Amino acid sequence: MVNIYQNILSAKKEGKKLLAVLIDPEKIDLNSIPSFFEKVHQSITTHIFVGGSTDVNNETENVVKAIKKVTKLPIVLFPGDVQQITNKADGILFLSLLSGRNPEYLIAQQIKAAPILKNTKLEIIPTGYILIDGKKETATQKVSNTKPISQEDLELILNTALAGEFSGKKLIYLEAGSGATEAVSQKIITVVRNNLSIPLIVGGGIRSKNQLEIAFNAGADLVVIGTAFENDENFFNELKK
Repeated sequence: MVNIYQNILSAKKEGKKLLAVLIDPEKIDLNSIPSFFEKVHQSITTHIFVGGSTDVNNETENVVKAIKKVTKLPIVLFPGDVQQITNKADGILFLSLLSGRNPEYLIAQQIKAAPILKNTKLEIIPTGYILIDGKKETATQKVSNTKPISQEDLELILNTALAGEFSGKKLIYLEAGSGATEAVSQKIITVVRNNLSIPLIVGGGIRSKNQLEIAFNAGADLVVIGTAFENDENFFNELKK
């Protein structure tokens, strides 16, 4: 089995930039997955993330199984809660919402997930999740009942990221939220990147090749794009290999 985290570390060391397509089980039609992945495979995409703030119809496993049939790219769960865990994926971001103070998403969901994960072969990647204000109320805010950190509060963002690394997280994920109208700023990415020794993920509000390049140049090791592809699959044409 591919070691997902080691590959991310190797890419970071070699200066290679990674792109994950985020697929929300509530927003994708299973029948469209084969044609969707024809475009994915022509692009610079390196990882597939699957998850959303909610999965009311419990479609996560069905979506992962359908994706498995059409791609060899690593499939990583990005779960909104414990119900979105399936052993059909390759790995899971074991998320702690560090920017919030709701114990349910700091540790309670993780405790519920522990006995399930113990009995899977998923690669478990401890990840510090930091919600940044993207100028739009996100599903994450509503579900977690937490507020994002203002983009102006650079010191708090940095200290939260450092606290994540010092407490043993293997990744830090700066997230402006699905459908954000404002992506995480270049300044924030650069400052956090320059102070971390672990890989940095950035997502939310990135809708163009230019914005993607800005995030990469600022220091993101892996960028996550979801809504842009949901709204317009032709965006893949901008990101061809």
